[in-house]
Amino acid sequence: MTSSTKPVVGYCTNVHAGTSLNETVANLKTYAVAVREHLQLKKLPVGLWLPESVAQELSDSDGVAKLRTELDELGLCVFTLNGFPQGNFHAEVVKHAVYKPDWRSAERTAYTIQLAQILAGLLPDDLQEGSISTLPLGWRTDFPNYGASIDNLTHVANELAELETRSGKLIHLDIEPEPGCMLDTCEDVIALFENLPESSRRYLRVCHDVCHSAVMFEPQSKAINTYRNAGVLLGKIQVSACPEVNFDLIDAEQRIHALERLRSFQEPRYLHQVSIQTDDGNRSFFEDLPTALDQHEAVGCWRVHFHIPVFADALDSIASTQQQITECLSALNGDYPVLEVETYAWNVLPDGLFTGDLAAGIAEELRWTHSQLPE
Repeated sequence: MTSSTKPVVGYCTNVHAGTSLNETVANLKTYAVAVREHLQLKKLPVGLWLPESVAQELSDSDGVAKLRTELDELGLCVFTLNGFPQGNFHAEVVKHAVYKPDWRSAERTAYTIQLAQILAGLLPDDLQEGSISTLPLGWRTDFPNYGASIDNLTHVANELAELETRSGKLIHLDIEPEPGCMLDTCEDVIALFENLPESSRRYLRVCHDVCHSAVMFEPQSKAINTYRNAGVLLGKIQVSACPEVNFDLIDAEQRIHALERLRSFQEPRYLHQVSIQTDDGNRSFFEDLPTALDQHEAVGCWRVHFHIPVFADALDSIASTQQQITECLSALNGDYPVLEVETYAWNVLPDGLFTGDLAAGIAEELRWTHSQLPE
């Protein structure tokens, strides 16, 4: 779904998701409806995260039709699904478990096909195209080669082609590069697509997460143009920002305060990968923030995979990569896929960085995102 006019803009509801259908709907009523009311919209586009447990509930009966009717009544419409976490993304500890099962497995394949069938039934009548984001094959150290992933992705592409014939809805699977995974740069993604059938490119695309790209110190224009030049379509942009500290640009007292604030971003639920780039161009990568703090001195520019509110250009003494979002949108040059604000980490932000209501915060993120688009 690309357009030279304003794109569809919504947010990912995994920030208040549930692990059962009842819990998912209850949270939509509590938060998504409040976001819509803050924005004074009749209809609010939302991206759903449906874990395997909820997907199964919907597939066991006429649950999809009932959910669509309920969403219509709430003034919500589904335009995309987050198919990255298959299990409980809100467990006490998630960390590396978010990458399981990976794309070598039959379980991942079956879950993704199930999501596609659900999304085809949830899309409103005026949307003929929907996207599902998914993990970049798996965590790199657990995934030494493509293995069965090529066959599995090709199988999904074939299933999506058949689904389009049956339903008239084009559902594409958008692979989302992430730091530390088998695919964490645009070059990795292109290498994968070179091993996939050319015929699959209508149904297999890229989900470009601005935060992930920024953590890898990948210029946004380079990533966008690399995909376009290789003939790989962008299916979705996840609008996101991350913390940044350039220790080389601050004095000793500021460095102490920034380091203290950076330590406050340590939390036990999610993995917070870190890239550190020094003046000589060297880059160090750490799979989690505590490891980086323990093993690297406070020098260079640090970027941390921790999704922070996109409207904030700074959080206390911590800067934001907000400008990367602007650069990404500019690089698209008016040819937009759908845009999904994805700040799932609201509930684990350090104390004192945001004290407002969750729905009001999400609404402000959507306002800010709309403000970055041309009139």
